[in-house]
Amino acid sequence: MIYAFDGFLNAGSAPRLALEHLESRDEGEVVHTFDLDDYYDYRARRPPVVFDRDRYSDYEQPSLELRLHRDDHGAPYLVLTGPEPDFRWEQFTEEVHELVEEHGVELVVGLGAVPMGVPHTRPSVVTNHAVRRDLLDRKNLFRAQVVLPASIQSVLEIRLGEWGHDALGYVAHVPQYVAQVEYPSASVALLEAVAHRTGLQFDLEELRLQQAETVADIHKQVEEQDGGEVLAGLERQYDQMNRSATEPLVADESELPTPEEIGEQFEQFLAQLDERESGTSD
Repeated sequence: MIYAFDGFLNAGSAPRLALEHLESRDEGEVVHTFDLDDYYDYRARRPPVVFDRDRYSDYEQPSLELRLHRDDHGAPYLVLTGPEPDFRWEQFTEEVHELVEEHGVELVVGLGAVPMGVPHTRPSVVTNHAVRRDLLDRKNLFRAQVVLPASIQSVLEIRLGEWGHDALGYVAHVPQYVAQVEYPSASVALLEAVAHRTGLQFDLEELRLQQAETVADIHKQVEEQDGGEVLAGLERQYDQMNRSATEPLVADESELPTPEEIGEQFEQFLAQLDERESGTSD
């Protein structure tokens, strides 16, 4: 079972894009629909509805579903996706637990993405985590013990481990200056990690084309906004970390951009992307 939710761990929309890509390959079969009235805060995340002159129409009712799909070789897998539950997390984890047992799921894989101080010019970093260390399949580049706000994904993984199920997850690191726009590079990295771990086969050519277009657009915007120095600092930081996770982060921290510098350099870049997506730019 592969899962991701619209909510806390969705920087660059990477998990959403990844699962949308999987679900676009075949219609899939709905095997379970969650009752969102138990889990969804409609006032906090109001679904859209159309007002057409004198009536309401086209109400987009949110849904949280478990679908059965097949990979390029016909191997079955389940996809759980939709809005992150706002309420009754323990009830939700128990409902997922019942589905895991009902369908004989051998491995549960969660996908997430977080904004980080990494450059878009380097391979996407993916951190993995699991209920047991023998389930991990890679060495994490960034290693630290930190206290984070909980998400339904973290709680679900903990509970599945307590119930004796194998569960793990991958979190892509998205450059913080593009965290609010779609970043398919991270989506590709997430699906490559899933394919490597599970043996499932996915055609990622369409996502890779989107990745190339997005990276080219970012390069152009960086040049137009004179962001070269900030980008170079992020590249040095990444390269130093990649050389050895046990060494200090950088040899000279003064060479690295501060969050304020990053924000200043890419503020106009983000604004231009927002305008482009809304259709206000030429």
